[in-house]
Amino acid sequence: MGIKTALPKTELYLYTSVLALALLWAGSWIIESSSENVNRKTFKETVKPGWHYFGRKMDVTDFEWAMWFTAFRNHILFALSGHVIFAKICSMISPKIGRDGFKNRSLIYMLYGCLTVLIIMGWTYISLILSHCIILYSVALIKRKWLCFVAGLTSLATFKMEPFNTWQAGFVTGTFELQDILFYGGCGFSIMRCMSFALENCEKKDGNYTFMDLIKYNFYLPFFFFGPIMTFDRFHVQANDPNLTRKPREMWNITIHALVHLGAILVVDVFLHYLYILTIPSDLKLVKELSDWSLAGLAYSNLVYDWVKSAVMFGVINTVSQLDHLDPPQPPKCITMLYVFAETHFDRGINDWLCKYVYDYIGGNHDGIFKELVATICTFAVTTLWLGPCELVYIWSFFNCFGLNFELWVAKLFSLPPLSTIEGVMSEAMSRRIRGLFNAVNFWQIILYNVLALNSLDFAKLVAKRLLFKGFPLSTLSVLFVTYCGIQLVKERERKLALLEEPEPSEPGKPKTD
Repeated sequence: MGIKTALPKTELYLYTSVLALALLWAGSWIIESSSENVNRKTFKETVKPGWHYFGRKMDVTDFEWAMWFTAFRNHILFALSGHVIFAKICSMISPKIGRDGFKNRSLIYMLYGCLTVLIIMGWTYISLILSHCIILYSVALIKRKWLCFVAGLTSLATFKMEPFNTWQAGFVTGTFELQDILFYGGCGFSIMRCMSFALENCEKKDGNYTFMDLIKYNFYLPFFFFGPIMTFDRFHVQANDPNLTRKPREMWNITIHALVHLGAILVVDVFLHYLYILTIPSDLKLVKELSDWSLAGLAYSNLVYDWVKSAVMFGVINTVSQLDHLDPPQPPKCITMLYVFAETHFDRGINDWLCKYVYDYIGGNHDGIFKELVATICTFAVTTLWLGPCELVYIWSFFNCFGLNFELWVAKLFSLPPLSTIEGVMSEAMSRRIRGLFNAVNFWQIILYNVLALNSLDFAKLVAKRLLFKGFPLSTLSVLFVTYCGIQLVKERERKLALLEEPEPSEPGKPKTD
């Protein structure tokens, strides 16, 4: 079945209507539940005064969102604005000192980044980061990938496991509300960047990269505390590129993206005042009273919210880095567009890092079942360490690792007779419909396997029990049908994009110009 297979327009209109009505219905249940239970005792800690003039309270369960866009918004904007000003000064001064001036802009980024980190976290924190950088740089000079992995993962483990993380955190003096997040965020991302540097140094045939190259890479402020991770090979080339000319309409596109992110922030703010999707799952007594449709919508909306949050936070950082003439990792793919585990991620920077250095390196072309199994196990082992080993992360890693391998097993099974023969005699449209049914089941596996990490294991078990057992067959089949409608609309979008990317056929007798 080709990606360019089309379905009748009337069928697609039906799918659109069904999906829109289902989302409105589920959303109305959640709004009603949020309004009726706003004064529950279990809501007092996480539902705080919001829009006074409209009489609406706000769901403040997510500390990350509150940190970025309410409590510490001004501090973050001040730090990023300072970086933009320094970058502008750099771009103005560089032409006056020749071609080398352009190359030195990465040095100015590093100086501002180091100064900002020093002011916020203190000299002991800088010393701690530098000590890990020195150790991993020394290992990188040996040019043995396995040794770089051992040293890097060991360093990462010291920030993720007791008693080493508490011991190192004790070096940072003073206390403020963001200290823990900034400490572990900066340290974790620094180790991953150092590992990228070390592994890329192993690939360098002539000599070694310098320690200053590593420091410039690691202390680029927009990426330092919160990511995303940009692999060293890409950063080094782009940050030292003397050509600072922009593509046509590039600044226009950056401005549009910034406005889109601002609009998304406002939309999320509205939703947090009307849909308490983050607080409701914590009250299992209330969750049990919800309808099956509300429960399905609640699980789905939690993943959509987490995607929006990631897209906005990384989008703000990416906008700043684009002003520095960098091409950062793109925001994650929308959860609504996902129906395969191979494309499921909430941090494209980490995903790119894992794919390049672990998953693709071990798995190759991902056709072999055993190699794919080894590649996924190693990938999720590193991911587990990155997230912080605990029972919930172990469960999340196991199920997502299983889901990724199960997709390959099913694909292999359907490529063999008699299933491949049966699909061969079908029309392409019917093949697309049948595959859509399997994708709908897979979509809910992705929802259930990931919602347990965002909320709780008990909430995920409750959703699974209601949709698979208590709600069977009516709720189960109706939810799957609505999901199937959404999958077909996603496939239609992919079909149109594939057609747009297809090169136009040249006219007969006319030579190609490319």
